[in-house]
Amino acid sequence: MKERMHLRRKTGLCFLRGLQLALLCLFLAGMLASCKGDNVADPDQQDGFQIYYVNHDETGLVSEPYTPKSNQDKVNEMLQEMLAKLEIHPERLAYEAPISGAVVLRHYFYENGLVTLNFDASYASLDRITEILDRAAIVRTLMQIPGVDAVSFLVDGKPLKDAAGAVVGNMNADTFIYNAGKEINNYDKGRILLYFTNQEGNKLVPIYRTVIYSSNVSMEQVIAEELVKGPASDISRPTINPDTKVLNVTLQDGICYVDFNEKFLSEPYQVKPDIVIYSIVNSLAELTEVNKVQISVNGSTADKFMDSIPLSTLFERKLDME
Repeated sequence: MKERMHLRRKTGLCFLRGLQLALLCLFLAGMLASCKGDNVADPDQQDGFQIYYVNHDETGLVSEPYTPKSNQDKVNEMLQEMLAKLEIHPERLAYEAPISGAVVLRHYFYENGLVTLNFDASYASLDRITEILDRAAIVRTLMQIPGVDAVSFLVDGKPLKDAAGAVVGNMNADTFIYNAGKEINNYDKGRILLYFTNQEGNKLVPIYRTVIYSSNVSMEQVIAEELVKGPASDISRPTINPDTKVLNVTLQDGICYVDFNEKFLSEPYQVKPDIVIYSIVNSLAELTEVNKVQISVNGSTADKFMDSIPLSTLFERKLDME
C-alpha cells in the first residue's frame, strides 16, 4: 500500500464514526451510480458535487458533498478546482485523498470532452486494489463536471495498462460498475487451488495461487479466469488457449455452468483433451458447493472438445487425473 503520511492515526470512537459514515456514503454512491449512467446533473443538487475518496482500510470509496467555486461552464477552471480537492486530505481521518503519496499528477489536458491525466512513474508502484480505488475516485469526481465525457490515464506519458497488460483506455463512471449495477468497491483476497498440466501434457499438476478479486465476482468465475491466464512458473504448463474469454459462470443446484467463447475449442498446446477438461472440472470442484461442471461455448453444448469429448456431459471430478 502506498504511504499516506498522516492518515493512519486515530482509532476508537473517531474511527467508528468515520467508518459508519463511510458505509453510508458507499450506499448512497451505489444508489447514485445505479440510477445514473450518463453525465447528467441531478436537478435536486445542481450546485453540489461529490468529491470521492478512498476509505481508511483501502477497501472502498466514500464521498463528501462539495459546492465548486468555479464557473461550471468553464471546464478547465472546474478541472483545476476538482483536481486540487482530490489532492487535499479531508478532515475525516477515515478518508484518503486519491491524488497523494505515489499518485503524483504531472499535468493534464482537456480536448473534445476527454480529460487526459499524466501521472509520474511512481504511479506504477501502487498495488492493484489501491490503484483501482484511486482511479475510481478520480474518474467519478471528474465525470460530474459538465462537458467531461471521459477520462484517460497516462503513466510517465504512456497509456495506463491493467494487470493483464491491456491498455485501460477511456473511462467514465460506469467503468467502475460491475454488471447488474453492482459497484466495484470492495475486494477480497483468497487462496485457490488450480490444476494445470505437466510438461508432457498428460497429467494434472496442482498449483496454489493467491488472488485479489472484486467481491462482486463469484469465486467460480475467478477460478475460470485464472485458469485461462495459465501458470506463473515453469513448474506446470497451461491447459487452456490464452485467447479464450470467460463469457459467463453461474452456479445452480451444485452444478457450475461455465461458458467460454469459441477460442476454447482451439488448443495451441500439446495437451490431452481430457486433461484440459478436468483441469477446469477439478479446479472448480475444489469449492465445496460445486459437485458437477457443465462447459459450453457461446452458450451451446453441441460441440465436441477436440472432436472427442462431448460438452453436453455433466463432468464430475476425477481424482485419478491428479
